[in-house]
Order: sequence, then C-alpha cells, then structure tokens
Amino acid sequence: MAILYANLAIVFSLSFLSRYSAQTGLDQSLIQPVEIRPNRYFAFFAMLTLVIVSGLRINIGDTYYYRHAFETNVFTLDYALSQKDFGFAILQYVLQQITTDAQILIFVTALITNVLIVAVLYKYSRVFELSLYVYVTSGLFLVSMNGIRQFLAAAIIFTATKYIMDGSWKKFTIVVLIASTFHQSALILIPIYFIVRRPAWTQVTFGILLGGLILVAGYGYFSQVLFSALGDSQYGHYSEFSEGGASILRVLVYGAPLLIAFIGRERLRELFPNGDFIVNLCVLNLLFMIIASQNWIFARLTIYFGLYQLILVAWIVKLFAEKDRKLVYYLILIFYFIFFYYEHVLALNIEYRSNFF
Repeated sequence: MAILYANLAIVFSLSFLSRYSAQTGLDQSLIQPVEIRPNRYFAFFAMLTLVIVSGLRINIGDTYYYRHAFETNVFTLDYALSQKDFGFAILQYVLQQITTDAQILIFVTALITNVLIVAVLYKYSRVFELSLYVYVTSGLFLVSMNGIRQFLAAAIIFTATKYIMDGSWKKFTIVVLIASTFHQSALILIPIYFIVRRPAWTQVTFGILLGGLILVAGYGYFSQVLFSALGDSQYGHYSEFSEGGASILRVLVYGAPLLIAFIGRERLRELFPNGDFIVNLCVLNLLFMIIASQNWIFARLTIYFGLYQLILVAWIVKLFAEKDRKLVYYLILIFYFIFFYYEHVLALNIEYRSNFF
C-alpha cells in the first residue's frame, strides 16, 4: 500500500499546483470549463505518476491473467482479426512485434487509459485536483488495473464527452463502436446517449431510480430473464457468478454527490449549463450500483459511468456559499480518504507489487 499512498499524495499535490497556477479568462469568477485551464505541466506530471504506478505493476485483479495470455499466446494478424474484441487483440499483436515481455501490455494500456481520462478531466473539471483525488480514492484507479479491457473501452468513450455536450450522436456512436472492439459491452452506450441528452431531475430521472429499486425488489425474476437472454453469448457465464453484492457503502458514495447536485440543481445549471447530461450519466451510475447490491457483476457496468462522477464531484463544491466551500472541500478529502482506506486496506487488503519499485 505504500506505493498507492505515495501515488495519491503525489497526484493530489501536482494536480493542486496545476489548478493553483491555472490559466484563467478575463474574469476568474466565471466558473465555466472553458474559462479555467489548469497548468498543463503540473497536470502532465500528475498524469505521468498515474501511468507509472499503474503501468509498472505485476499484480492486482486480473493483471496476472493478461500477462499470462500475452506471454503464452502468439498473436498473428489473422488470429487477432478473428477475435470478438479484435481491437484489443490487434493491440497485443502490435506490441508482440516489439517485445514478448508482458509488461509492455500493462504499461501501454495504463498509458492510454490514464492519458485519456486525465485529458477529459483537464477540460471539464472545475476543481481539477478533486477529480484526480476521487479517481484514486473512490477505487476507479484500482479498477482500471483490474478490468483492463473494459476500463480501456470506458476511457475511450469518456473522450466522447464533448459529443454528448454538443449533441453529435453520430460522432459519439463512432467512438463507441471503436471502444466496442476492445470490449463489446461498450455498445450499451449507444442507446444511453439518447437517455442522458435531456434535462436532469425530470420524471424520467426519478423513473430510472424507481426502476432500479423495483429491479432490486424483484431481482430473482429479473436475473433469470436477463441471463436467459444472454444465453450462450460471451457474457452468459455471468449467470454462475455468486460473489455477493456491492456494499451499501459504495451505493452511498455514488449517491451522495447526486443528492447535493439535486439540492443545488438550479445553481449547477447556472455554473455548468451542460451539467445536466453529466448528472444523468451519474444517475445511471447509481442505478447500476443499486442493482449491483444484489449481484456484484452488475457493478461492471458502472465502469462506463463512474468516470462522469469525477466531473460532478469537482463541481458540487461551487454549489455552496463561498464561506462554506473550504469546509466542503476538506470534507470531500476526508470522507473519500476514509472510503479509500476501508476499501483498499480493510475490505480488499490490496498489496501492490512491481519489479521496478
């Protein structure tokens, strides 16, 4: 854990300095994503820290299995093109032309994933260091080292945030199709686009949350229908998954920022006109986490939506009166660190290993 603690401290410090020395527009009181740009040099080194820590690991989650597959399989171009997730297979084919050392796969996926995520947060996050802090402490950074393919797909789709904001569904769909070559589950984002492109906190919003509660109440019947529909697909084996559900604590962690966003919804619209789309994506994130309380496998879908929570958390500080913002800022740091310690140390007992540290 020492490396992960150091990573958190360095990333937060560098990203704080990045915002502290931010480039601003004529009026710094205009709280718009385009008016404030964190210092790119500090932001680069914060991103580089994430890449190095993630890319030089030899364990955590399914890292071992990806390393083993890369070392034992010979990826030819024909073989890569025959795979369902052929984008990821082609990536491995290209990397094997350079070296058969599996560390290159871990490093390159960490590089692509974290560069894309930090780039989007750099553009849309109002309090840059909070977004990166929550990225680590909420467990998303840890998940990126576990569900490598799916998180890579999520990072690619995250770069299409601009197209959600602009209403460019064709461009968004193209990005999703590219991401689906790394993990086919990414295709779920195509219809999701049309759900989130609407004002937040309408009847649709509350209908979605109510639907989640109904699914939880009738989970036994719902799961039978779902897994029957999956049948012999590549996800059909999830019907045998029985490792319990997500903790209620994680549901609360995902729900708390949304509660604040709801209370300050009018203020958020003033500060961040397109924030409703981010809120809607976070509502879906909470929905799938509620369902995951019955079966953890549904938490895999939050990989696609959890990244938008990083944007939302960094804006809710500004919803409070100026005299209260510092307190809210510190409370976010404290509560997310407690959750970080609980999940990484007490619940999962994470041990980070690397041949370089």
